[in-house]
Amino acid sequence: MRKRKIKKMGKNGPDRLISVGLIVAVIGLTIILSAPDANAQDREPGPNPDNNTCFMCHHNPNLTTTLPSGEVINQGVDEDAFNAGVHGEAGLSCRECHSNITGYPHPEIDFESHRTYTIARNTTCIECHSEVTAELSGNVHEIALAEGDLEAAVCTDCHGSHDTISLRHERSIISHTCQGCHSQIFNLYRNSVHGSALLGEGNPDVPGCVDCHGAHTIKGPSNGQFHLFSPEICARCHTDPELMDPYGINTNVMDTWVRDFHGTTVVLFQEVAPDQQTDKAVCVDCHGVHDILPPDDPNSHVLKENLLETCRKCHPNASVNFPDAWMSHYDASLDSAPIVFWVTWFYRLRIPAVIGGMLVFVVSDFIRQRIDIRKEKNNG
Repeated sequence: MRKRKIKKMGKNGPDRLISVGLIVAVIGLTIILSAPDANAQDREPGPNPDNNTCFMCHHNPNLTTTLPSGEVINQGVDEDAFNAGVHGEAGLSCRECHSNITGYPHPEIDFESHRTYTIARNTTCIECHSEVTAELSGNVHEIALAEGDLEAAVCTDCHGSHDTISLRHERSIISHTCQGCHSQIFNLYRNSVHGSALLGEGNPDVPGCVDCHGAHTIKGPSNGQFHLFSPEICARCHTDPELMDPYGINTNVMDTWVRDFHGTTVVLFQEVAPDQQTDKAVCVDCHGVHDILPPDDPNSHVLKENLLETCRKCHPNASVNFPDAWMSHYDASLDSAPIVFWVTWFYRLRIPAVIGGMLVFVVSDFIRQRIDIRKEKNNG
């Protein structure tokens, strides 16, 4: 019977069977593909996808896109790092920052380079952190950015993008963050008295970068006011007995500096012309900026053997005994500088006596004149 049927179908029978099979397969595949999928909602972002939906694709570390500049941007996101960051802990969704993403496929990134894209995305941070806007105005990074320097730091350069962490707890992280752009300065700081204590020992009493330069209101030596008012930055720590006493550091530094010619002039400039620069020495001119070392270190700028060279930066004709006039921020005493001590006390007594004597003379002369005038009137 089978042979007869096959024979009856003729020589075109097998081709017809194959065609029928293909039609059935296509119909079946169409039904399968068009059938509702329980996980389709998770795979295909709708108008308001949640973070899990985003991570369905963006957990892939090899997910990339290519910009017109030829740069390849990695679009993979470490989900664990995001959840451990301040935004993840706060329960923020991806769309809080990526508000332009409303579905799939996503809109193309229409920026020429990765850097221009990063700078453009920086405005997203301000939408939530508006209180920082005023602090950013006028800082060195914002000024450089406004002048066209695309390498100037923006929010994500310091805080990260998806792995944003708090910089308040581990203070050494902040200095390492600055290292990303300021590596040469960081190397100087790392070997300084401050840097070695903070980075090497974890000492919480010493300043990091933002303690002197500010976090968002960043100022630097190119800013005249920063140099002029820098002694006040140093004084915040170095005049605090509670902070300095455990290290045996003299806290009289500000008073002794203000009493000498340099300090007196700078203080006058601060009061009269705060926007005008002065060439008078402040703390960093003698002690260094990022390379501050203990005073007994062989490379310290204020070590007695190196002090003449330090003074000659401003006083090129200074003689060998020129630095001897410096009292190392200590008041004169009978033990350390007896001549200066007695001269100081001589003037402390002599000046009030001279001025007081002049006042007594003027007052007595005035009284005597009044008496003479009365006598003349009475005799007249």
